Amino acid sequence: MVKKMLYNWKYWWRSLHNHNYFIIKLGVSILLVGLAFMLLYTRSTGFSSVTDTPFLENAQISPPPVFPLISQENVDGFPSVDDAGKCNLSIGDWIPYQGEPIYTNESCSFIEDHQNCMKNGRPDTGYLHWRWNPHGCKLARFDPDRFLESMRNKSWALIGDSISRNHVQSLLCILSTIEKAVEVYHDEGYKSRRWIFPTYNFTISVIWSPLLAKAAIFEDMNGVSKSEIELQLDILDTNWTKQYQSFDYMIISSGKWFVKNAIYYENNMVLGCHNCPKRNFTELGFNFAYRKVLHNVFDYIIRSNHKGMIFYRTSTPDHFENGEWFSGGACRRTVPAEEGEFGLSEVNKVLREVELEEFEKASAKASQNGVNLKLFDVTPLSLLRPDGHPGPYRFFQPFAKDKNAKTINDCLHWCLPGPIDSWNDLLMDMVVNG
Repeated sequence: MVKKMLYNWKYWWRSLHNHNYFIIKLGVSILLVGLAFMLLYTRSTGFSSVTDTPFLENAQISPPPVFPLISQENVDGFPSVDDAGKCNLSIGDWIPYQGEPIYTNESCSFIEDHQNCMKNGRPDTGYLHWRWNPHGCKLARFDPDRFLESMRNKSWALIGDSISRNHVQSLLCILSTIEKAVEVYHDEGYKSRRWIFPTYNFTISVIWSPLLAKAAIFEDMNGVSKSEIELQLDILDTNWTKQYQSFDYMIISSGKWFVKNAIYYENNMVLGCHNCPKRNFTELGFNFAYRKVLHNVFDYIIRSNHKGMIFYRTSTPDHFENGEWFSGGACRRTVPAEEGEFGLSEVNKVLREVELEEFEKASAKASQNGVNLKLFDVTPLSLLRPDGHPGPYRFFQPFAKDKNAKTINDCLHWCLPGPIDSWNDLLMDMVVNG
């Protein structure tokens, strides 16, 4: 009888009932319910782990959101397939290219002196002979003739900081191999400009708006500040909003300027600041401000009923090694990095995380409203090009008089020609293939 009960749970349960083992039954039932609840709760709370962020000099970071929308893989791991299962053009490697650049510093007159690495005496040219090769994708080179034909009677604007200016010069140099662009407008400081390709009635503008929101900036031409930036988090910069509806295509970007010392305003009242130890304001962290402004930018775009195509370009990494620009940091490499050789700095990780989270929240709403909003993700391919910056050749012939001369390096902007030209390959694919 005992042996049979051990192998027959139904008989065992009836036996318990018949002998009124109520307390035992109750205990077993509670245990089973408890286990079930524990399993259910564990599966339903997928909190990602949050690691401590190391202290960043002059860069205070506010606590992250409780429920991140983007996985950590998107911040560091750069997944090779997007959510729709399409090949991700931003993921790949740089492969040797035997051809010559489509333009040179001699054939293009639009290159700013600080990015004119050849003219300034950079001795190596190997950095010019690489092509971006996405994993599992066929990416054609930018075709300036086809691009101009498809852009008849259209207008483009690149809105942002000096990286946007760097990029517009790349585009102008490539397109001017077909027809030279003619400048038709510039502001007093030559920061916002417009060009036209007359045969195609096609215009390209660059609009200076480094923070995308209304800001009072107290910097001289060398970037030296006499006071903190005064940033209105709730008011977008009219430099770009007043022209917004007049453009068919836009590339909007920001990022690095938010790391600068700033006082934040909302409703014309001081809300707090970033890195203002001498003032009695609440330290909010630059990511707090970047998130607020990006939310407002995307909200403006979502509600705009714009019928063209709008790109948000991710921020680009710098490649300072052994210090920062102000403490002897340099970029002396002459070949692309291998995957995993360079990681994003803590500041760049934070900027990227904010960008991806805010874009994901905005993307679905934009689609529902019929607004064509796309992510132009140049971070992964740019991260692998520490060799593409001016470095000391931001200045003209920096070692002509003293080969050991000490000079400030530029490891943020890009040589022209250089790796930034490959951004246009991605851009054309995204425009043509929609």
